[in-house]
Amino acid sequence: MGSGSTWRGSVVDFTYIIIGCILFAVGVDVFLVPNGLAAGGISGLATMTSHLAGLHGIKLPVGIQTVCVNIALMFLIARSGDRRYLLRVIAGFLCSGIMIDLIEPLVPEMTSDLLLASIWGGAVCGAGIGLVMRGGGNTGGTDIIAQHLQRHAGVPVGTTFIVSDFIVISLSALVFSPRNALYALVAIFIAGRVCDYVVDGPRTMRAAYIISNEHAAIAERIMYDLNRGCTELQARGVWSGNDRPVLMCVLDRRETARLKEVVAQCDPDAIVFISEMYEAFGEGFKQMGS
Repeated sequence: MGSGSTWRGSVVDFTYIIIGCILFAVGVDVFLVPNGLAAGGISGLATMTSHLAGLHGIKLPVGIQTVCVNIALMFLIARSGDRRYLLRVIAGFLCSGIMIDLIEPLVPEMTSDLLLASIWGGAVCGAGIGLVMRGGGNTGGTDIIAQHLQRHAGVPVGTTFIVSDFIVISLSALVFSPRNALYALVAIFIAGRVCDYVVDGPRTMRAAYIISNEHAAIAERIMYDLNRGCTELQARGVWSGNDRPVLMCVLDRRETARLKEVVAQCDPDAIVFISEMYEAFGEGFKQMGS
């Protein structure tokens, strides 16, 4: 892969991230914050603290809160070694935080109906987050915490999201009302489903098969950069008769873009097959029978 292709790929990725951040900010400013819907994550916590500060005559912007918290959280993944990924994460949370505060005075409150606000807020925010992920980044917050806990404590990513969202929703019931909290759950559910479709369709797991002369280097990057297991299968080319190792690994939807990037960096001529999966069981995934 030449430098021109790499440059064009980076431009496309950051375009996804910027557009996604704008959509996310619109969803937060137009639908969620005006209606007291703290739909999980750092932005949900910021929505609550902004509301509480407003009761005492203090203006505490949601966006700047998310930026400050994410800067503190960056220390958790600053040593990951993947500079391109770190750059995308920084771009994601900086752009989303700045856009939330810039767009807030420019957009009207579209509806005061909590059901409509939760549906459209979840859909728009989910589409925005999905585009950011397609660009290889994220909006920070819970994603950073989940990555750190998975790598250092073996806590599944899904568990971190469930626990964090439960805490935020529980607090929002106290700050706003139990009714608002229930509608915030609707927004979280819709955002998750829309994000899945935007990133790569309804199925979340992917099985990747990689054929490359640089299989050892790729396997090492998969294990230590993506923190995923990797299996080497022995195969033989029918035409050449040569033995060629095949790497197999299973990833979730968030890691597919990073896998492609890792393989391209190690061997631009590698052959990669990525297939859809309905479920995966075992270490790093669901337990058998769950």
